[in-house]
Amino acid sequence: MKRDDARLRVLIAEDQYLMREGTRRLLEENGGLDVVGVASDYEGVLAEARRLKPDVVLMDVKMPPTYSMEGIEAAHVIKQELPESGIVILTQHDDEGYVWALLEHGVAGYGYLHKVRVGDIDQVVRAIREVASGGSVLDPRIVDKLLAQRSRKPGSPLAELTPAELDVLRLMAEGLGNKLIAEALYVSVGTVEKRSATIFSKLGLAPESDLNRRVAAVLIYLRESPGR
Repeated sequence: MKRDDARLRVLIAEDQYLMREGTRRLLEENGGLDVVGVASDYEGVLAEARRLKPDVVLMDVKMPPTYSMEGIEAAHVIKQELPESGIVILTQHDDEGYVWALLEHGVAGYGYLHKVRVGDIDQVVRAIREVASGGSVLDPRIVDKLLAQRSRKPGSPLAELTPAELDVLRLMAEGLGNKLIAEALYVSVGTVEKRSATIFSKLGLAPESDLNRRVAAVLIYLRESPGR
């Protein structure tokens, strides 16, 4: 696990030169991070990741040669070969299909941010540090869109949750922490923590970091719950 005060080594993969170099300068000058390499396409990011073994790879979804899902595919290859490396997808695409594709094998060490976040370099740096330590990050902008596109599938695991537990999960999906959830539901923080633990258990989420389980639970909620 990386220390929060360490200068993390970051590899940037982005085919647009201005975006790539602008992000590099922001991270180095304002984020306290070391950008150890850059790449502009699928083969390039794989080669540089294998050579440099960075703490985190920051990359777009669409890159040459086909501009389809090279970033997602590269993320899975890198994670398989270099499991200690975190992955942050920084993209203008907020299609839910990309999110599910990125996180289909688990959420630990993955982040998904919209490119508008580059303007808030502190948020990008927080995401990089979070995934470097094995955590997960999902952009609230993406969550908002997924909330608007929810649909229930037959046999949904959410059917096992009580109304009180669904209330906690719904607020969790809206980005609230335990304290704010407790205030919204007029219950104690301890009650929220107990309900959260029950939610994780019923959804079959293996014990790991609380943040990773929260992200995984929210993803299940967004995928399975009925639209408004």
